[in-house]
Amino acid sequence: MIKFSKASKMPCRSWSLPAMKTCPGAKNRDGSTVAACKGCYALQGNYRFPTVKAPREHNMTDWKRPEWVSEMIQELDNDRYFRWFDSGDCYSEKLALKILQVMQATPWVKHWMPTRSYKVPKIAKVLEQMSKLHNVVIRYSSDSITGGIIEAENSSTIIPEKTGFDGWICPASKQQGKCLKCRACWDKKTRVVAYVGHGAAMTKNQKGEQNDFN
Repeated sequence: MIKFSKASKMPCRSWSLPAMKTCPGAKNRDGSTVAACKGCYALQGNYRFPTVKAPREHNMTDWKRPEWVSEMIQELDNDRYFRWFDSGDCYSEKLALKILQVMQATPWVKHWMPTRSYKVPKIAKVLEQMSKLHNVVIRYSSDSITGGIIEAENSSTIIPEKTGFDGWICPASKQQGKCLKCRACWDKKTRVVAYVGHGAAMTKNQKGEQNDFN
């Protein structure tokens, strides 16, 4: 059974997985957690509730069913915007190939996928195929929490609350944490989206760090 999630800030549904255990890009080569993932929102707040965890755990095995692709396509019949992974990430090449099939078969849906799985060569090749679709934006997530930008067609980064970042800054922090009318994350023309770091853990990690854009 297909199980979606709906983050309170989002204007659309999402298909998600458990954070960290499905995030191959969250670790450095030495095994330490990258800066952007140390204060992961998907390990805090409501995400800790059993009712929130359950569908994400379910999805880890559900996508392996032969019918999963066709059922996803049918479920998205009336959707116009969709987000992949409000928690977790694409941790498998086979999963990536299935998601690609869903994207190809739903041209009426604007798909947005934030990801660090571009660090995994086999998955990166599939992400490149996804990016070529007119209705898909694959945003490569920077590991930086001080505005560092990576080279990609579309990407995102995290910045401190008070910054001189010259680019598109997600307005959610000034809109009660909601997207409202903004759809920049789904727009290929928006090359980089900067998210203002929030939460005690993130703020603590950002203190003492030098802004990458200064």
